[in-house]
Amino acid sequence: MGKSGQVFRITGARSSLSEDVRGRQRRYVISMLVRTVCVLLAVVLWDVQRYVAYVALGAAVLLPYFAVLIANAGRERAPGLPSTFAVPEQTPLMLGPGGTGGHGASDED
Repeated sequence: MGKSGQVFRITGARSSLSEDVRGRQRRYVISMLVRTVCVLLAVVLWDVQRYVAYVALGAAVLLPYFAVLIANAGRERAPGLPSTFAVPEQTPLMLGPGGTGGHGASDED
């Protein structure tokens, strides 16, 4: 094998899109199952423990909002990886014709 100066890291690669979508769907379904359990718990406990039923009903009302937030959390940029468009610190200043910043006129006007 020849020696190359480039080293590629695969550990920082993101998951495939289909795997990401499958994970989002799984998180959403689990959240909706928890919501269903909360609704059923509210129905069963309505005449037994009214306060617990209210808490379960409140959780069932608020859970869809959080389920969407949790399901949509994903496909962010991988942390700690270098930017694709990394600009070196010592980038020379680009000036227009005559060194005037693009105006084309000189300082002698």
